[in-house]
Amino acid sequence: MVAFLYKHGLVILIALLVFTADQFSKLGIEFYLPMYSSWPEEGFFRFTHVANTGSAFGLFGGNNMPLTIASIIGIVVLVLFYRSQGTPGVWVQTSLGLMFAGAFGNLADRIRLGHVTDFIDVGPWYIFNLADASIVTGIIIFGAVLLLTRPAPRPTLVTTSTPGDEEYAD
Repeated sequence: MVAFLYKHGLVILIALLVFTADQFSKLGIEFYLPMYSSWPEEGFFRFTHVANTGSAFGLFGGNNMPLTIASIIGIVVLVLFYRSQGTPGVWVQTSLGLMFAGAFGNLADRIRLGHVTDFIDVGPWYIFNLADASIVTGIIIFGAVLLLTRPAPRPTLVTTSTPGDEEYAD
């Protein structure tokens, strides 16, 4: 158990913390802010309670079941990718923890409500939630890691031979 937590603890911790923050923030919005209303009513930054039955940017609205299945497939792909990594570095673990949290957060909404609760309303941008921000942040961190780190050099096989060790075919 200790070895498991040592290897996976950062991913689990980030995923649990962000998932919890996402779910509590959505519950607060659902409880205190009526659907399709904003607080404050005007301004560059507001909380606006909306139900998103689509995916990012409201695309594919009204397709909750296919998007639920796509979310589950996405989580499985993340798990398989994570398992394929030997010992991922801190930044890769951080990025994957954020992506897991976001994917599970929005999947929980789809299962619980039949839609995703979005509420962060910034200027002309689409309304989003902490899970969405977590996924995007995780992707940015992961992309930066891929772009800014060099792959480890591949080991080369060094062979030594001495004169006279060759075999000759007749």
